[in-house]
Amino acid sequence: VQLVESGGGLVQPGGSLTLSCATSGFEFNRYGVQWYRQGPGTQREMVAGIGTVRNIQYADSVKGRFTVSRDRTKNTVTLQMNNLNPEDTAVYYCKVVISGISYWGRGTRVTVSS
Repeated sequence: VQLVESGGGLVQPGGSLTLSCATSGFEFNRYGVQWYRQGPGTQREMVAGIGTVRNIQYADSVKGRFTVSRDRTKNTVTLQMNNLNPEDTAVYYCKVVISGISYWGRGTRVTVSS
C-alpha cells in the first residue's frame, strides 16, 4: 500500500491550493480515504474524508472552503482548498484503513502566509 501526497506549497491568505493523494497497492474502489493535517504544535486532525459511495465528511473548520473528490480512473483523491488562512498551515496527509491497519503518506506541507 502506498500513498503519495503532492501539491503543497506557500500561498497567501485567501489563496487556493489543490492537493493530490496518489494511491497504489490496494483496491482503490473498495476503501474510503481521509485527509488529515498537523499544524505546528498541534495534534493531527482529520479535515476531510471520502467514502466509496460519495459519502463525504469535513471538519467544521474547513466546511465551505475545502472540497474532497476521488478519481476512480487514476486512483487519486484530491483536496481542493480555497480561501486559505494562516490557521490552515500544516503538513497534510492522506490515510487509508485496510483490515484495521492505517496506512499514511509522508505528507505535503502547506504554508499560508503573506
